[in-house]
This record gives sequence, structure tokens and C-alpha cells, in this order.
Amino acid sequence: MYKLVNSCSKSKFIPLLSYPSPAISANWASSSRNEISKRNSRFSRVLGGESGRVRSYSSESDKECIEYDVVIVGAGPAGLSAAIRFKQLCQQKDAHLSVCVVEKGADVGAHILSGNIFEPRALNELFPRWKQEQAPVDVPVTSDNFWLLSQNRAFSIPSPFGNNGNYVISLSQLVRWLGKKAEELGVEIYPGFAASEILCNEHNEVTGIATNDMGVAKDGSRKENYQRGVALKGRVTLLAEGCRGSLSEKLIKKYNLRERGQGQHQTYALGIKEVWEIDADKHQPGSVLHTLGWPLDQKTYGGSFLYHMKDRQVAVGLVVALNYQNPFLNPYEEYQRLKCHPAIRPLLEGGTVLQYGARTLNEGGFQSIPYPVFPGGAIIGCSAGFLNVPKIKGTHTAMKSGMLAAESAFSMLQEGLKMENYWDNLRSSWIWEELYTARNYRPAFEYGLYPGLALSAVEHYILKGRSPVTLNHGKPDHEATREAQLFSPIEYPKPDDAVSFDISTSLYRSNTNHDHNQPSHLHLRDPTIPENVNLPKYAGSEARYCPARVYEYIPDETGDLKLQINAQNCLHCKACSIKDPTQNIEWTVPEGGGGPGYTIM
Repeated sequence: MYKLVNSCSKSKFIPLLSYPSPAISANWASSSRNEISKRNSRFSRVLGGESGRVRSYSSESDKECIEYDVVIVGAGPAGLSAAIRFKQLCQQKDAHLSVCVVEKGADVGAHILSGNIFEPRALNELFPRWKQEQAPVDVPVTSDNFWLLSQNRAFSIPSPFGNNGNYVISLSQLVRWLGKKAEELGVEIYPGFAASEILCNEHNEVTGIATNDMGVAKDGSRKENYQRGVALKGRVTLLAEGCRGSLSEKLIKKYNLRERGQGQHQTYALGIKEVWEIDADKHQPGSVLHTLGWPLDQKTYGGSFLYHMKDRQVAVGLVVALNYQNPFLNPYEEYQRLKCHPAIRPLLEGGTVLQYGARTLNEGGFQSIPYPVFPGGAIIGCSAGFLNVPKIKGTHTAMKSGMLAAESAFSMLQEGLKMENYWDNLRSSWIWEELYTARNYRPAFEYGLYPGLALSAVEHYILKGRSPVTLNHGKPDHEATREAQLFSPIEYPKPDDAVSFDISTSLYRSNTNHDHNQPSHLHLRDPTIPENVNLPKYAGSEARYCPARVYEYIPDETGDLKLQINAQNCLHCKACSIKDPTQNIEWTVPEGGGGPGYTIM
């Protein structure tokens, strides 16, 4: 809950109970989202008077607007680190500049999902005393194992991850802590509001964003709780939407940023994760395990992770590269098979699943970094793609990119320097060095599992990332999907409800919720393609690559299969916009506050 505080200088929301407890239940999903319409009404009151914040009608939009010095889209590690660093500089230089962060999740952290083995390098720079300030980073890695799995056995191989000094964390909890630190510095955070539109002036410069309207019915009519969206104008706009951000992707195309950067397309993976509570005698806080091999075939890149957190909790997940070829492959079902492996099942038996979720991640690395600066702002964090694939870590690089962008924005606003300095500072930072040395690991696996292991071993142990050759990525993920006639359907075992579960059960554990009576945020560019192309050519692969059963082929009254879109199930993972073979699905933001309600992911 928030209350509105008016003063002669500004109006802002002060959070009262905006950060839910880690032990939150699924009941929170509905009760928390009931607050969204109240927040929207309070947000509108900022426009309504008594406020020192500049208000007007936007010349680029017909919506009323609030003006800030910096507008940030996304309250994740990158966005909050940018906001915090900017406000730190304001304090140091005695500058009075405003920062606003909008977040589509119902609460800060509600849409945050990651492994997560956390490297504290960027946090050390942002908050040198983070331990004394009680950051939720308190389970150091105590062991680091790497297995190659066959169907029934596990073979230990040398671990290349180097996790000494790292921590097992919940990223959604760390993000909530960052949100509190940002608000203490004067950052205004508005959860429950989805940025749906980029605003540009007559010079084609980005001037801010607009949030979508609330209270619109599925047929487009206005419901009783209708609230017009708001334009948030910024002298600088930073996009921190996470992997495959919808606004970020539009700007990357609009300004040809991919071509101006490293030039190659982005490649992705889908991560599926659960957090379990296990028996105390099986729990080893800080124990880390990664695997390669089974259940995936040798042509499909991916692997699993198993991290012992605190409080008898264990994070278990499977990451599947989305350039897999077989349209019958189902990442969700592969994850269920993984948990039944004889080396993994005993740990989970007798335990309880606390939460389920899924999210895509960037795997393009150095080769796929776009030029991150556009007229009026910059793209930061996973929206640009700074994940270090061999480390399986991107939080520290996302945070650092946000800090660098904040420093460039501050220098631009206070000293008249150019925002393009962000690109220069990025290339001279440890992010660039780290991603450069890691650049050949992911494309090495284009040749298959065992050639990839051999090439990456040479890269890691002999060349140490200094190869004279930079490998290219293969086809874009959607083009990698081959026709169904080349494969046989995969028969997956039925869930046993002990360690494997059906999607409906898992969705309940994600706290996912959308208002059913709203326009679908999943658009088909051509509504005839699913039945005319995807079904006959790819056997309706969208019904399998989605980890939330959003897409289903249902017989109509004549018995013909028709695509049904269950948008209310959406986990906001973005896999559909990446893997759809015809690129016919456009993912847009739903009404603010919808989606998953992660608390310990």
C-alpha cells in the first residue's frame, strides 16, 4: 500500500507495505493486485494539483504527463542500480534532480526470476557496506560441482565456474532490498504500471514513456474502474526491462542499434525454475551443482542447476537454449524429466515446491551487444544483453551497466556531456573485458555437446579467452526450428505429483494472475498463420515451447484445430516472441500489475 505525500517541492508515493514477505502465499496474488487500481487513482492525484511536479499534456501523446529528469523503465537490478547511482551522484554534487522508476509487476521483485549465484562485484561498488546494511546476500558458496548426466548416471567433471566469493541468493529478494535503498535516496518507484509506449518529439528523440490505460474490457470498452494512462517525460530515458524488453526491442530496430554495435543477432534460452523446501538432513547451505547432458539431446544446448539457499530451500532449474531444432521438444516436460533423474530425485523426495516460474535469458554475449545509446536515452541490463554465459551470471553486469548509464546521464544533465559516453565507458569497463574473454563458449556448442565441451575447455584452460578468432552464432532461434516431419513426437511420462507436476499445478505456484476481462497482450500479426502454417509445418510448436500453456490447439465445432490463447496464464517469459517459427506473435505489456508474483525466485 502507498500513501500520497504532498509538499511544495514534489508529490510522491511513500511505500507502507509494498514489499511482501518471502513466505507469501498464492492468496497474495489477488489481494496485492486489488491495490493496483487504488495506486492508479493515487498516481492520477499527482497530476491533479497541489504538486510541485511539472504537469501538462504531452505533445507526443494525448495523455497527461509528469516530468522528471530521468525516467527508468523496470525495477530490476539494472534499473534500480541506475536510479541509486544517479541519486548518489546528486547527493555528492548537491544536485536536485528527479528520478522515476516504473515497474509492470504488482510489487518490486514480483517479476524477478534468476538462478541465482550472485557475484557481488557491482554491489561492492554501489554499496561498499552492503553487509552492514543487511542486504539479503548471506549464503556463501561452500561447494561447486559439475556433472555430466546420462539417463541413469552422473559423471563428475571439472567445474569451470569459479564461484569462490559468490553467494546463493534470491534475486527477487535482493531487488526488493535495492528498491528500499533507492527510495531512501529519493527515487520515486511506481510498481503496477506498465510502460506501453515510447514517446518521441519532432526530432525523433525519445522524450519518455506512456503507461497503458487501466480498466479496459476485452471488447475495448471502458469498465467502471477505467483510468487513463500517464505520460512520464524525462530528459533521459533508461530502458531496463530485462531480457527481450518490448520497448527496448522496438528502439533497437528503430535506430538500428544491433548493427551499430557488435552486429550479430541475439540468441536466447528459456530458464524454468522451482524453489523447494527439503528435509533438513539433506540441506547443505551454499552447495552448488550444475549439469550438462541428459535430459537434452546432444544437439540441444542447455543444462540444469541446483542451489542450496537458506531456510532448507533449494533452487532447482533447467535452462534450454531456444535454438533447438525439434519442434516436439517441450522444455517444461524436459524439466520434469530432469527431476526424476536418480541422482537428483532423492534430494527432492519428501520436499515441497514453494514457487514455480520461467524466464528467458540472453545468451548472445559479446557478439550480440547492441549500440546501447539512442537519441534521448539508453538501454541497460539484460535489455541490452550482458549475461556472461560460461559463468551463468548476468546480475553483476546488469547492475554495473545501470551504474555506468547513470553516471553518463548525470554528466549529460549537469555538465553538458553526451550520453554517448555510456558506450565509451562500457567498453572500458570490466563488463567489456569479461564478456570478451567469454565470447566463444556459447557458439562453440553450435557443433554439438561434446565438440562444444572440447572447444570450451581449450578456450577456458589454454587460451583463457584470448583466442584470435571470434566465433559466430548460428541461425536466429526461430529459424533453427525444423519441420515436424523430420522428427517423431516425444512421449513424455505423466507427472507423479511427488517430484514432477502438470502445468496447472505449477502455474498455481507462480502466483500468476491477470484480469481475464482485458484485451489480450499477445497479438498475432496474421491470425491465419497458426492453422495454415504452424500447425501443419511445425505441429503447433507454440503449445510446447510455452511453459505456461498459454497456447493451445482446441477443436472447433467442426473438429478442426484452432489456436486458443490463454493470455491469463502468461508468466512474461517472452519465449513465444523469440521461438515462434514465423515470428507472428507480438508480446506487449498487459494491464499493470498482472503476471507472476514471485517472492523467493
